[in-house]
Amino acid sequence: MSDGEKLAMLDDLEQSGLGWFWACDAEGQLTYLSGTIAERLDIALSDLLGKPLASVFEPTDRDGRTKSLALMLGAHKAFSGFAVRAAKRPDGAVIRLSGQPFFNGNRFAGFRGTGVDITEQYFRDEETARLARFDSLTGLSNRHRMQHLIDSTLTAFRAAKRNCAVMMLDLDKFKNVNDTLGHAAGDELLKQVADRLKRAIEVDCEIGRLGGDEFQVMIPDMDDRGELGEIAMKIITMLKQPFSLEEGRCVIGCSVGIAVAPHDGVNGDDIVRAADLALYAAKNGGRGQFRFFSCELENEAIFRRRLEENLGAAVRDKQLFLKYEPMVDAHSESVCALEAHICWMHEQRGEIDEEEFASILDGSSQVIEVGTWAIREACVHAASWPGGVRVAVNVPEQLFAHDGFVETVSDALDDADLAPGRLELEISEAVFFGDANVVDRTLARLFKLGVRLTLDEFGSGYSSLAYLRRAPFDAIKIDENLVTEAEARDTKDLGLIRAIVALAGALEMETIANGIETTDLFERLRDCGVKRMEGPIYSDPISHETVETELIGQTWTIAPSSDRLKRARRRTVFRKIQVIHDDHSYEVTLRNLSKTGALIQGLADVPKGTQFVVDLGGGQLAVATVIRTNGDTQGLEFEQSLVDDGAGGLCTRNRVSPYALASAGAPLAALSPGDYKQMAGGQLGQKGSVPQFGYAAPQRTEAA
Repeated sequence: MSDGEKLAMLDDLEQSGLGWFWACDAEGQLTYLSGTIAERLDIALSDLLGKPLASVFEPTDRDGRTKSLALMLGAHKAFSGFAVRAAKRPDGAVIRLSGQPFFNGNRFAGFRGTGVDITEQYFRDEETARLARFDSLTGLSNRHRMQHLIDSTLTAFRAAKRNCAVMMLDLDKFKNVNDTLGHAAGDELLKQVADRLKRAIEVDCEIGRLGGDEFQVMIPDMDDRGELGEIAMKIITMLKQPFSLEEGRCVIGCSVGIAVAPHDGVNGDDIVRAADLALYAAKNGGRGQFRFFSCELENEAIFRRRLEENLGAAVRDKQLFLKYEPMVDAHSESVCALEAHICWMHEQRGEIDEEEFASILDGSSQVIEVGTWAIREACVHAASWPGGVRVAVNVPEQLFAHDGFVETVSDALDDADLAPGRLELEISEAVFFGDANVVDRTLARLFKLGVRLTLDEFGSGYSSLAYLRRAPFDAIKIDENLVTEAEARDTKDLGLIRAIVALAGALEMETIANGIETTDLFERLRDCGVKRMEGPIYSDPISHETVETELIGQTWTIAPSSDRLKRARRRTVFRKIQVIHDDHSYEVTLRNLSKTGALIQGLADVPKGTQFVVDLGGGQLAVATVIRTNGDTQGLEFEQSLVDDGAGGLCTRNRVSPYALASAGAPLAALSPGDYKQMAGGQLGQKGSVPQFGYAAPQRTEAA
């Protein structure tokens, strides 16, 4: 074959795109490049020849070897399979280069090589790699990528002694969207949730979807629990706003658990587990809340599981009891019904109120047994009340769907000798997610039995007129979240309530609103036409004995009053803590704690103006000044206010790093009494401390 024929074959090969060629001189400047490469790169050949090869091409991001091309050329060694793009066209074609050095005698003369267009393959591989790292539905990082990011970040941060927060998020009522509107609606909802999360978190972070309705957020270099709490509340607030889907409008919620490294753990597994426990606590606290991790949560989770396991014994041993919340006629102010709430008098824990008990019962295998007991007990109590007062009992979805439910209700009425019309069964819309024929048959039998039926949580976002057409309801209970929004946002949500009242009136049904706390909201709802109301504005749930006492006069009226504010659960205030002054630590009793200060007891002759560092445990140190003193008791004012811990308690914004405590020889749980020489300079534990205050003589104290 002649040289001409060889050249013709090479030219044909270049034109076909099956093989391209390039060459550079000893200085790395391009001396030859196939014209088809230039065409594919969309750059004139004249703009490429004579330029350094390392400046014409740059490695793709995936290779991450920006300087490798120049280094390899300088090493005078062969290379292959090197993916590059034109520096002038970073979004253009991808070429795989291979090169072989050639010599003129012993003198290096340059490189000769080939190139292949791999653009399509490159992007296929990129998409495969992306799907392996990102959630295909929302575009967020997937579980695998989040785990890798958290592990690698915490490993790097551990060496640098930096902080990192992790949030676990779980959507409330998401399953109901799938069940009522379909999985396509559920998928669209998850996309909108992802978009809202991106808008809600304005700091540098990584957001991932772990699967289902579970999300995760990693926020590097943040340990300020005030800021983290604000971010969590912003997420919760944004996600509880209505979503507009093609299939309809829906409302969901969100619970958030928060853990911070290194305070709550130093590796990925520990931090994610801590955030999971905090999320579990947030959901058990009533959902729509956030919680920070604390060491007590693990014990609490174990204890809660034991409580769930012991529910059956609680029924048999008569540890459960009912409290009743008055349901009042909005105009006459007379108590027309009492709603039963289940509580538990536990042998070790004491009274478990209705809210906490409901969270324990939710999902328990004892739902049917407990629900049956509640109906029977409520009927027995109501039988002794005046004939005009009814009893309302919430019916769990599992109990409603259980074979023999109607017989259970009938037997409870017969055994208590209670007229069926005096029993109100509050039924959630969740029952309609089951077999339509079974649901309709059960509702029809209950109607025939003569009990009253109330559709609970109407307006929660899944409401359908079909429910009202199919079921013989006597009343509609407006969703408490909608009532709360009506107070906060005024006109729009009040309009929805007016529409619900009008609908109920057209269908000859009553309307009920609960959770009313202010007279202003009461008056608005009454003006909207709501018939019955309940909430702290009338009364908290009360014992059966108190109900009987109030009903002795045959009629019981309660005027609404905003003085009856819903009280937060009282938490133990009396506990031993450490306070540090100069270079010595003292053990005192913490009596009261607020965002701005505390009341301590135990030290004698402490003058006003004295500055303490208050150790609240877990690395929580708060600088405080004595602003009043009385004998062995001092009132302290914090230099920086405490923040909400998400559980109705308080915590410091920041915590002393475990690394700092460990290097100073102090435990994280609580700084031990003793010497703290030059604490301001971080030199904990030096000897030579002389206490300036003495301990007061023990005396009996009463809670402040």
